[in-house]
Amino acid sequence: MRHGIGVSPGVAVGTAYCIHQVYVDPAKQKLDREDISSELARFEWARDQVIRQLRAMRSKVSVQVGPEEAAIFQVHEAILHDPAFNAKIRTAIIDEQMPTPAALHQLLNDYKSLFARTKDEYLRERLSDVRDVVLRLSEHLSDVLKPEHPALTGPLVLVADELLPSQVMLLDRRDMVGIVTQSGGRTSHAAILARSRGLPAVSGIGGLLRQVNNGDKIVVDGRTGHVWINPDSETESAYLKLQREFVHLKDQLAENRNQPALTADGISVELLANINHRDDAQAAGAMGASGVGLYRTEYLFITHDELPSETEQYEDYLAVIQNSPGHRIAIRTLDLGGDKTVPYFGNYREANPFMGWRSIRLSFEHPELFSTQIRAILRAGADSGDPSRVRIMFPMITTLEEMRRVRQTVRRIQRDLHKRGVDAQDMPIGLMLEVPAAAVAIDALLEVSDFVSIGSNDLVQYLMAADRDNPKVSHLCQPLSPPVLRVLTNVIRHCNDVGKPVTLCGEMAGSPRSFVLLFGMGLRSFSMSPAFIPSIKDLVTHLTQARAKKIVDHALRLKTTAQINRYLGQQIADIAPNLEMLDLA
Repeated sequence: MRHGIGVSPGVAVGTAYCIHQVYVDPAKQKLDREDISSELARFEWARDQVIRQLRAMRSKVSVQVGPEEAAIFQVHEAILHDPAFNAKIRTAIIDEQMPTPAALHQLLNDYKSLFARTKDEYLRERLSDVRDVVLRLSEHLSDVLKPEHPALTGPLVLVADELLPSQVMLLDRRDMVGIVTQSGGRTSHAAILARSRGLPAVSGIGGLLRQVNNGDKIVVDGRTGHVWINPDSETESAYLKLQREFVHLKDQLAENRNQPALTADGISVELLANINHRDDAQAAGAMGASGVGLYRTEYLFITHDELPSETEQYEDYLAVIQNSPGHRIAIRTLDLGGDKTVPYFGNYREANPFMGWRSIRLSFEHPELFSTQIRAILRAGADSGDPSRVRIMFPMITTLEEMRRVRQTVRRIQRDLHKRGVDAQDMPIGLMLEVPAAAVAIDALLEVSDFVSIGSNDLVQYLMAADRDNPKVSHLCQPLSPPVLRVLTNVIRHCNDVGKPVTLCGEMAGSPRSFVLLFGMGLRSFSMSPAFIPSIKDLVTHLTQARAKKIVDHALRLKTTAQINRYLGQQIADIAPNLEMLDLA
């Protein structure tokens, strides 16, 4: 048994499915001699396809982002023309009778060994370029190098070092019932993706991939953080029982999807959904959400090989709006950078990417890319039938000057669209409050913002100076810490005082313990992973404003995170004991 950080509640029992930086060992069967010529032709065809793809991307990115950023695609094309690169693959096919995917896998391992021995940082970074080229080739050849393993059958538990945003589609391809990662914490992207799909998950188990093999039996307890590898029959039987109880509870709670979110004393609460793509929007409606409080547009870019055009973005945003409950949605502009990267911006490296060139800062530096996205959002809102139900918000706003700049940009683009005869009506413009400086200056920012959406995931890590994906400092990155609660109390009070709508769209919204506190602070709009809406709606029916205020008053007098956590756990057990299985400690 290994112990990590429980990041998504519930129990899963399944077969381990390990991914090692996406790649899995391809089949090693030899080619027949008569098939070598056709296999060489297959490699040449894939190579030509990738070269054409890279040239098209280079041209597109050069126009929308800039020639410097587009140069990365020229580097990748140069690798495909490199005589040594091509010779290695052809030699493996001809002399060792390897299928092309196997030859690619062997080549990548050879380069890994070669680059591992050099101390030259520049050369070591070139490995990522080779890896990107190999992946592009593999996608044109077969599914062998994609994250699939035909020998494994569900239910499966995904085991990885980390789950990258670009791998989100993994969870939709196979019968996944749980996730375990070596790195990350409760607000890592693996955790967020797991919760959005209601999958039990544990993070922060170092060295796990050295102990788990594909096909091993594995048990995941997402509440306690326990992970069992090849458990004995008694342990497996006990967890299978817990798994059935977990599924039964989720099914029971889902029956409230059509009920209003009303407290025991009749106060209405708005429960919205955080989504990544149009399928999530449909799931939000099925779970009982009254709208979408956060649409993360960056996933459209991360999951596409090429930079989406204005038309592609427009069509995607319109489809998401139309699939959202009540067509109510807040669309966030690109929140790239940190651990969410795309090849369009080259291999720019920073010592501290989470506090560097990311989010709105990146958009400001690429005005054409920024303008294209805003045009697509405005057009989609206009064609949705009711633009007033569509909001646009901007991530990582830090200063009043930035908020003024985005408003001016939106107005300028509206005027340009009107000149072209395109209807682009006003829509509410707001900010994602996730930088402590913005929280301190909330009174000034409210003068130029139609609404505020609190991004608690980043706000907590910036306030506590603790990387949310680093298990070494996860004990600091706690949303229930006294400093975080004081900041949230102040922000919510200021918004309510001036009558500006305020929503919290971080992972705190879907946590029963945090929810009670936030409601007691005066928050009435919450946006969360769709899977959490039924349990929070059930909690709402057991809650009163008087009790929530009493809980907040007591919690704010406590001195430590542990004291607050323990106190809230006791309160949740008393208010809604049926939710104990879903309450993360």
